Amino acid sequence: QVQLVESGGGLVQAGGSLRLSCAASTRSFSNYAMGWFRQAAGKEREFVAAIGRNGISTYYADSVKDRFTISRDNTKNTVYLQMNSLKPDDTAVYYCAAGPYSGSRSAYDYWGQGTQVTVSS
Repeated sequence: QVQLVESGGGLVQAGGSLRLSCAASTRSFSNYAMGWFRQAAGKEREFVAAIGRNGISTYYADSVKDRFTISRDNTKNTVYLQMNSLKPDDTAVYYCAAGPYSGSRSAYDYWGQGTQVTVSS
């Protein structure tokens, strides 16, 4: 069992930045790829970014490419999402997930509770 706890969400103006963190309570953190997903009000949960087990492989949704950066620190059992040049359309609850390296929501085995990000115009 893996427990994931996100933090770092909040209210920011358009053009600003936030860094989300997701701490995992497992001794086998490096065995999991990690993903970030988001869900805006009234919409389905969508893929944002994923990172491989060793932190070398990454990929992003087109909507966040060149603005967001996913990274991980396996010594701290933590994955990060650096979000720059934020837009009102980025407003959503952001979730981290652990599982295989995938952009598919259904592939991930474990999920955090989410953290709210609100971008004002």
